[in-house]
Amino acid sequence: MKSRMRLNDYIPVLLEKRKHEDRKKDEIYETSEGITSPPGATSTEEIRIFTEYMEQANLLKITEAAPEKKKILMLKRFFKMKRNQQVVIYSKSGDETIHTLGKVSAIGRDFVMVTNLKERIWLPYRSIESANIPTGIPNFSNSHQYFIFDNDLRRKLLYNFGETVSKRDVLIQQFYEESLATNLQSWEKTWVKIRTDKETVFGNIQNVTKQTLLISLLKEKIEIDLKHIQTVHSLRFFSLLSLLGKKQFRLFFK
Repeated sequence: MKSRMRLNDYIPVLLEKRKHEDRKKDEIYETSEGITSPPGATSTEEIRIFTEYMEQANLLKITEAAPEKKKILMLKRFFKMKRNQQVVIYSKSGDETIHTLGKVSAIGRDFVMVTNLKERIWLPYRSIESANIPTGIPNFSNSHQYFIFDNDLRRKLLYNFGETVSKRDVLIQQFYEESLATNLQSWEKTWVKIRTDKETVFGNIQNVTKQTLLISLLKEKIEIDLKHIQTVHSLRFFSLLSLLGKKQFRLFFK
């Protein structure tokens, strides 16, 4: 019968054996910064492929268990895969089908924001019918084709995460899922055109709460329920002058 060895006795024996064992340097996990733990027992490429498969399989299982959340989860996953890439979004406004083409700039809890050369567009997930990549554009498998590795930023994130992230909108969008209301708060005083399920209005963003968006135009204030918003478009200076001219013309003949 083998005698049992206590932990205090076993540790010195183990350390002595490690001194004499034939060790091979692991080129992948032993770097100049120290030794990192391998994420699994298989090769790195197999782990990477399995991780992507596992994420997709988990997403499908979640949508089966909560079918009411399927649309939002699928859209969010698609836009995260296409971050900084061109997409085409199909949305409904009454009987009209709207095609929106732009680059995915921000992905929130309940909305996506895309940009093009003329404007910035916010679309709540509930107003989106479907999304796809435009015809003729290559389908990249990841969301970033070009990046710069910033060692200083890496150090700041490691030692002062909260303050570093809070100072950069890009990092906020990367680490946190903002709501439409929270994101629009950071765009106060911006001129926008808002399409709801009943009308299209435009004005200057004055205030945003969890339920409503307040805009103003020519001393007129308009309060809009966020749940009725279909799209929000930013307005450039010349577009704004054109719309203001039409607005004043209508007011003159009332």
